[in-house]
Amino acid sequence: MSAFRTSADGLLRLVGNGTLADRIAEQIGRNVSPAERRAWSRSLEVLGQDLADAGLSQVEMLIEYQLPLTSKRVDVVLAGVDPRTADDSYVVVELKQWSYAESYEGSDDLVAVEHARGPRLHPGVQVELYCQYLTDFLGVLTTERNRIRGVAYLHNAVDRDISDLFDRGSTEQSRIFTKQRRGQFIDYLRTHLAPTSGTGAADRFLTSSVRPSRHLLRYAAQELQSRSHFTLLDQQRVAYELVLHAVERARSADRKSVVVVSGGPGSGKSVIALSVLGELARQNRSVMHATGSRSFTQTLRRYAGKGSTRIKNLFSYFNSFMSAERNGLDVLICDEAHRIRETSVNRFTPKVKREKARSQIDELIAAARVPVFLLDEHQVVKPGELGNVEVISSYAKQLNLDVEVVSLHSQFRCGGSEAYEQWVVDLLGLDGGEPSVWTGDGRVDLRLAESPQELETFLAGRQAAGLTARMSAGYCWPWSDPRPDDSLAPDVQIGGWSRPWNVKSDRSVGEAPGSAFWATDPAGFGQVGCVYTAQGFEYTWSGVIIGPDLVARDGRLVTRREESKDPAFRSRKLVSDTEADLLIRNTYKVLLTRGMRGTIVYSTDPETREYLASMVKVIRPVETVYETAIGDDLG
Repeated sequence: MSAFRTSADGLLRLVGNGTLADRIAEQIGRNVSPAERRAWSRSLEVLGQDLADAGLSQVEMLIEYQLPLTSKRVDVVLAGVDPRTADDSYVVVELKQWSYAESYEGSDDLVAVEHARGPRLHPGVQVELYCQYLTDFLGVLTTERNRIRGVAYLHNAVDRDISDLFDRGSTEQSRIFTKQRRGQFIDYLRTHLAPTSGTGAADRFLTSSVRPSRHLLRYAAQELQSRSHFTLLDQQRVAYELVLHAVERARSADRKSVVVVSGGPGSGKSVIALSVLGELARQNRSVMHATGSRSFTQTLRRYAGKGSTRIKNLFSYFNSFMSAERNGLDVLICDEAHRIRETSVNRFTPKVKREKARSQIDELIAAARVPVFLLDEHQVVKPGELGNVEVISSYAKQLNLDVEVVSLHSQFRCGGSEAYEQWVVDLLGLDGGEPSVWTGDGRVDLRLAESPQELETFLAGRQAAGLTARMSAGYCWPWSDPRPDDSLAPDVQIGGWSRPWNVKSDRSVGEAPGSAFWATDPAGFGQVGCVYTAQGFEYTWSGVIIGPDLVARDGRLVTRREESKDPAFRSRKLVSDTEADLLIRNTYKVLLTRGMRGTIVYSTDPETREYLASMVKVIRPVETVYETAIGDDLG
């Protein structure tokens, strides 16, 4: 696991020769801003000196420790020996340079910080969540013998200038210390860490087995029926608290407000959505969850609503609110909001409703006192989808509504690798960046296959080992109806290899599950999924077949809309070449970011295979030890 490791004594030596920031930046392998370098130098020197003054110079410091399966980093984990029991002892330390902070509009969990824009998470809550997350994920912490504690150290503040922060009761995992309480902090460190070497404890922490996070579907059932809680970190928790705060404010001030949560695949949007849904339902608020995806909604109904008609009824579709009562709901949670369409009208819409149709955004905003939109702008893959931060925010502001925007930057899919997601974006030319060679980062396993047979055989081996695996492809082959004998036609044909697409409808065909459950039913392996059935879901291993609609020519990827079999692309009057180009690229962005552990890619085009081989130069990462084979959220 990624962290810069040193003893407290070693840290002070690096501070003394001025190389600390360079060594940390070199270890974590990413660009570091000057402000972050200054923060390391100032805060870490203070902590290192406190450890030295406490007689704990041999305690190990895991600096910028990357939480397993995410891209989120913890400031410091101290690893040592418990002086009372001689067991391993760990203390998570969140370092804050704040001098002044107060409660954000009376909230217990959000704070306003001097010279900072917008609310921040209470540092006690932040470090407590880190401890909970580590306890959920690291095998070394599964027993009571290896305890983990958490403190927030505001080493520039005095008590009176952050007094609001003490109003929230502290726990073993959420203690707060200031520079005024430095003596107490040193005593605390001596209580939980012995003046002996912490190398063994650090070794065990860094080499611990990893338990993957609870699958969103399993979590949803527990969240809504058993009242369990998923650990939300940093901006995830800020988004959660902002929604709940906006609900309370709208109720007390009689004013609508809109919350927009933007994040990439696997950043936790759907976990936030279900956490808010569960909490508001327990508060007896009128709340519903809606998406524009049949597969996503049907899966949530099947798993989260299992055994409860009431819970199933909480999950609906964007086009269900054409005639909804204005402000009839306290909250409407619009998940996968990038799939919002211009209108809710379809071929089944009665004529009387067609004549009165409004924009779908207007319908969704009107339906609740607090509409919440969770989206990823790079997942617009279908003509007519228009959900993005600017469109939703502008529309809300035209209505004179308050708008809160929260951006989720952390990555919880693809092994927690932000670098891999950015590599995919650059490879596909989606944000103006230049493609680069992928050399691996030890967090996600990217492989290339020379044939579809090789791709399927590799995935079958993972599936047989108890991991989840799926094949998906661009929409470059015809899609037949089931045959008279209730079997699927092998439409995806590449040379002598052929497999069927996933089932078109929600009804199972033979052993193959309905389309809504292709990604979650083990029987989905063996069919090739399209973007509409893969979007919103994840599996441990993802196999992606790049069809002739995306090929490499002259050292860059270009799209060929004429190779697409998607009926939506037939008319250039309805979908321009520019729009088709973006939709095809976004399609492969979605498919290439479904894998929790890794992705294996095959292209049907020889020149494209050569190009990909030149762009992927990987030394295989050490296999992480997983205790189960279930992914985490649906992203």
